Amino acid sequence: MQKSASIKETSVSPYRAGLTCSCPRCGEGKLFSGYLKLAPRCEVCGLDYSFADSGDGPAVFVILLGGLVAVLAVLAVELIWRPPYWVHAVIGIPAVLVATLLPLRYLKSLLIALQYHHKAAEARLEKHK
Repeated sequence: MQKSASIKETSVSPYRAGLTCSCPRCGEGKLFSGYLKLAPRCEVCGLDYSFADSGDGPAVFVILLGGLVAVLAVLAVELIWRPPYWVHAVIGIPAVLVATLLPLRYLKSLLIALQYHHKAAEARLEKHK
């Protein structure tokens, strides 16, 4: 069930498509078939997702930003209440998991949508004649 080819290439905001984990071309189809596994193509417009390679970009952003938030939260708990170490483990481990796993899917989707929007591709060296 594919829509006609009259879909505009730039009709969908890459930020909207990225944050809703939807197709970067039509904005309606699902981008993922699992939590982080890309679907082979959009079930609505048929866009082939083989171009999408976000690499380690989402993980780097999540580690830096999510790790900062989690460490600051654990540090605040230590400075305010000074609990025993087991309380840090009970609070810190879920804080790290939530701060890293929750945004990972959305950042991956956002980077793929921006890659599509800007027509980013692998760099190629041309021989000079």
